[in-house]
Amino acid sequence: MKKILFTFFLMVSLTNTVLSQEAEKKIVTTVWDGIVIVGYVDNGGFINFGGPSIKLISKPYAIGLGVLPSLKIKEDKVAAGQTKNAIFTPTLGAGITFIYKHLVIQTPIYYTGKNAKSDGKWNIGIGIGYKF
Repeated sequence: MKKILFTFFLMVSLTNTVLSQEAEKKIVTTVWDGIVIVGYVDNGGFINFGGPSIKLISKPYAIGLGVLPSLKIKEDKVAAGQTKNAIFTPTLGAGITFIYKHLVIQTPIYYTGKNAKSDGKWNIGIGIGYKF
């Protein structure tokens, strides 16, 4: 039993010695890691910062299919005195994102809910952006 314990402690101490002799690893910090996109949809604009997606990467190209948390920018056109939505509205879309080096082109799809004037519908947009 003493031999087994001695062998175990010897292996652990040698492992720690070997691991401590590895070259120091650089710690890389980034302020921003992602993409930012601006675009046009449904007579308004949008800003999004990418989102979770499934990507196929073959450098320098990438294509992703995912969800797009966005800020939609659109002013409601309503009769005077009627209630209307805010100009900036958070929304969630889905779409395809094409990336070439730092250039990003996106085709998002957003849903606009029904209201007093129109039924709910899906709107396809187009956007361009930058990959950090």
